Amino acid sequence: MRTYLVREIMSEPAIVVAWGASVLQASALMQTHDIRRLPVVDDDNVVIGVISLGDVREATSVYNTASPYAPDSDEVLLAVDEVMTAPAITVQPEDNVQQVVQLMLDHKIGGIPVVDGEDRAVGMVTESDLFRLLMQLWEEPEA
Repeated sequence: MRTYLVREIMSEPAIVVAWGASVLQASALMQTHDIRRLPVVDDDNVVIGVISLGDVREATSVYNTASPYAPDSDEVLLAVDEVMTAPAITVQPEDNVQQVVQLMLDHKIGGIPVVDGEDRAVGMVTESDLFRLLMQLWEEPEA
């Protein structure tokens, strides 16, 4: 079987959230883009963590408001960096997909940020990307 590189299957561009954004802002980004995880970046756009839909659900379970976008003034909004998983496990576009699969299995995660040489997010590789590759391989005629 031929070797596939991350750049061939990753989802791009990367949709990221700033470390100081609220968990509700991260949730809105996930809903808007129909995704389940976001790389968290620092002020220099370097990936420092990942926040998942599960992290958001757990953090927002403490809110009991009519609208999650207009909480009562006495409520404290959690910031992304308070609930993210850090440090982030990352890969680069030229990495082998097989290595990515092994990382995902070893760490029991559903997605990994793809970063450039300066650790800035350029995309994501998720279970869905891997399933698309698998479907492509099944649909190819046998050589």
